[in-house]
Amino acid sequence: MGKKFLTATLYAPFASFGGLAVGERRSSERYPTRSMLIGLLGAALGVDRGDEPAQQALAQGYHFAIQIFGAGRPFTDYHTAQMPSRGKVRFATRREELAAPELNTVLTSRDYRTDFLAGLAIAAVPEPPYALEALATALRTPQYTLSFGRKSCAFGLPLDPTIAEYADAPAALAAVWKTRGQNRAKSDLFKAIVPRQETPGDMIMDTALLPPGQDHRIELIRDQPLSRQRWQFGLREVAVMHPQGLAS
Repeated sequence: MGKKFLTATLYAPFASFGGLAVGERRSSERYPTRSMLIGLLGAALGVDRGDEPAQQALAQGYHFAIQIFGAGRPFTDYHTAQMPSRGKVRFATRREELAAPELNTVLTSRDYRTDFLAGLAIAAVPEPPYALEALATALRTPQYTLSFGRKSCAFGLPLDPTIAEYADAPAALAAVWKTRGQNRAKSDLFKAIVPRQETPGDMIMDTALLPPGQDHRIELIRDQPLSRQRWQFGLREVAVMHPQGLAS
């Protein structure tokens, strides 16, 4: 018996996937994080970022699997920002920082990936806050503008959310890969980003979606939302694998 999945295609000319923010550096993971995907669903549904119970329901309600079709290239952008002098005073908000009597100009950096292309598969836990059908409708007609990590990262293709039953998450992602020739825009994009590539790349998924006996390695990533208001995230394990024979 198959399991129901919502699948989608994720592509943007510029994308950024969070990561640890230390000092003036804003890094990016190499694939979409769980917190980013939950944020994507929340924006599509119109869930306010400050609605802690609704955000936690989203965080506990779904399992995600990603397959990298085109990893893109790393890109760093630089900005200047105003910061107060370092001292004993601790500021609770950005507004308090800007109200400090003395401000200094600092150089900050933000990491992106260019031309990132991936497949997404979402499975719901029993009694999720929203049915997969509701998620698909929201992704087609979102309440808020969707972005691929940062507000400046607009999607370059419709997400094309589709619901079907598959044996497991790898089979669901394989179905996304097989849709690459379904229209001219998608076909041309896949050919440009993954030329001569006969099989897709790494799969990264929640360990709950890992098929029994599948070869994989475990990575630790700090992307499990604990509190959106306090911007806190916990560590979790993800399964990473590169199965063969899924291309067509």
